[in-house]
Amino acid sequence: MKLSIVILNWNGKKHLENYLPHVVAFSDPSITTVIVADNGSTDGSVEFLRERFPQVELILLDQNYGFAGGYNKALEKVDADIYCLLNSDVRVTSGWLNPIVELFKSDRSIAAVQPKILSDRDYSRFEHAGAAGGFVDKYGYPFCRGRIMDVIETDSGQYDQQTDIFWASGACLFIRADLFRENHGFDADFFAHMEEIDLCWRLKNQGYRIVFTPESTVYHWGGATLDYNNPHKLFLNFRNSLWTLYKNYTGRNLPFTMFKRMVIDTLAIAKYFVCFDFRNSWTIVKAHLSFHQSKPILKKKRKILMGKVTTTCHHEMLKYSIVWQFFFFSRKKFSDFPHFKKELEEEKH
Repeated sequence: MKLSIVILNWNGKKHLENYLPHVVAFSDPSITTVIVADNGSTDGSVEFLRERFPQVELILLDQNYGFAGGYNKALEKVDADIYCLLNSDVRVTSGWLNPIVELFKSDRSIAAVQPKILSDRDYSRFEHAGAAGGFVDKYGYPFCRGRIMDVIETDSGQYDQQTDIFWASGACLFIRADLFRENHGFDADFFAHMEEIDLCWRLKNQGYRIVFTPESTVYHWGGATLDYNNPHKLFLNFRNSLWTLYKNYTGRNLPFTMFKRMVIDTLAIAKYFVCFDFRNSWTIVKAHLSFHQSKPILKKKRKILMGKVTTTCHHEMLKYSIVWQFFFFSRKKFSDFPHFKKELEEEKH
């Protein structure tokens, strides 16, 4: 089983200096290839790699195609059975690959795997982008075991059970190469953010499994390309989340679900507005306008995707709004939700 670790880089020389040595040191060259795909960097990243890491393969892209488009173009040139899509600001650990490879060998229905992702800023805490595996609520809002909204838990082993999840984080995403190619990779229109949720949802609608394993741990710095408070990140998160829900939802009455989702988003617009954060309030409005402008293209995409559905996974979505539960019932941990709490107790036994 050939595994290729592909790091997409855009002006991330400082992160390559800090994190790439660990990737090289903790990867078995007999079965693993380490590749950096450069998204048109201008900070000397390519020269640095050629001088310091001649053993690392380089794929040079002529411009910044974003996370989605960049990976799509780069992976066309990679021959492997398993792709590991790894952010440039992720610190890997000794033995991190073995449990992942064994999982893929054990079950052909496993399409993607995510390790435990802790914060490289604080090793005791989960990291925002992925934590111990991702889920979505009935309106398409994503959350994680270990991270609800902006509340991040300390890792005390509470989620140390291998389990099926809804989506795996793009910060460290292992995926079968043939399935990635058959599904035409990421939706390049996303540019960045939520594209891994969209892809995982497509795979789940085809009956494949997405799995979290606590046997492998990595540490993510986070916010390497766009800071967490960046308005453009906010725009992409809201717009792409709407796109993902519209494209992949297989439950009843999509128009009504989309309407209720937009009502909930309006609360976020109002929250920013009353806090005099007019820039972020307008950013979410722009995300909605962009969604409506994209409707003709989205309808075509949805029609194609619905033709590939072999099973429905909307029953795996949280049955109520994560936003409502967070703000009105103060449920701020994954284990606070009755359904998940029961599952965690069963897994421990």
